[in-house]
Amino acid sequence: MDQKKPILVTQSSIPDLDEYIDEIKPIFQSKWLTNKGEKHEALESSLERFLGVNNLTLFVNGHLALYLAIKSFDFAPGSEVITTPFSFASTTHAIVQNSLKPVFCDIEPGNCTIDTNKIEELITDKTVAIIPVHVYGYICDVEKIQEIAERHNLKVIYDAAHVFGVEYHGSSIANWGDMSMFSFHATKVFNTIEGGALAYKDKNFEQRLNYLKNFGIEDAENVKDIGINAKMNEFAAAMGICNLRHFEEEIKKREHVFNRYMERLFGVPGLYIPSLQDGVKPNYAYFPVFFDKQVFGQDRDEIYAKLEMKNIYARKYFYPLISDYDCYRNWYDSALTPIAKKMSDSVLTLPMYADLSLEVVDEICDIILGQ
Repeated sequence: MDQKKPILVTQSSIPDLDEYIDEIKPIFQSKWLTNKGEKHEALESSLERFLGVNNLTLFVNGHLALYLAIKSFDFAPGSEVITTPFSFASTTHAIVQNSLKPVFCDIEPGNCTIDTNKIEELITDKTVAIIPVHVYGYICDVEKIQEIAERHNLKVIYDAAHVFGVEYHGSSIANWGDMSMFSFHATKVFNTIEGGALAYKDKNFEQRLNYLKNFGIEDAENVKDIGINAKMNEFAAAMGICNLRHFEEEIKKREHVFNRYMERLFGVPGLYIPSLQDGVKPNYAYFPVFFDKQVFGQDRDEIYAKLEMKNIYARKYFYPLISDYDCYRNWYDSALTPIAKKMSDSVLTLPMYADLSLEVVDEICDIILGQ
């Protein structure tokens, strides 16, 4: 069937309007719109409990959360940070904006996370940190990364934008590394319209992060640090409070969509779909498919165009590699990360959200399979 209304790669989960109105009524009464108001504090506490972490700080978005996570460690300018080019622009931008040098490590073909077997060969006397990226809801080899970091005295800051709610062996993925950044952008499995958070082990970071996200201000007469404005407002926090109530229900809906895709596409020659990981409670954040034209007969771009003709909009995510961006290509050679390059050139993330009907999932699969 031809879609009259476009089917986008994602659709934001939001509460009923009446529920949100009830949540924001106190904001209108207090007229306290930002600067750690009642809703902000309530969401921060709720997320600490939900994620099972001791320390969590909210931010206006995930990018500034990651930027300030890096800044909070006071790395010397010019220091090197090992990361992956198979990510969203924010990951590398946050490193560069802190006057540090990204060093790109290749990825594993299985789930597109950083290849831990290739990290140590990139470590130099200038390396200060590793910023691995959990991708599509699949987690990195956190044990191996921790072991490498401890042996070389490196900090680990996870870009955990894709893994909110994911657990590893019964514990929140937020408990790994020195810090984990979560994005609460409207497209994520949990959103605050726009927003982000840092979860961290060392409580000593709490005060500094709160300074940094509010221009470095300590009190009415003292500015402790050179900070920026990265505070979450009350209306965003209220949206988060509402959405957190329905998170588990939303994940169950996503699971049904994920399972239908797997029934139709998993095991088809020429299509590669990562399997769920052992010991991991997933969040079904994305549904990536990698196309091998020699086997399947069509490449990623051909399928993308066929879906678009039917008003269905998948996404080439992540394409291009960060190292192929105009702003970085003169610094880096993407041929040095061949697995990341191959996966980027062949990936298509299909529409994936809680309210996506199985009828539409079947239509998408029919188009891909030529049925």
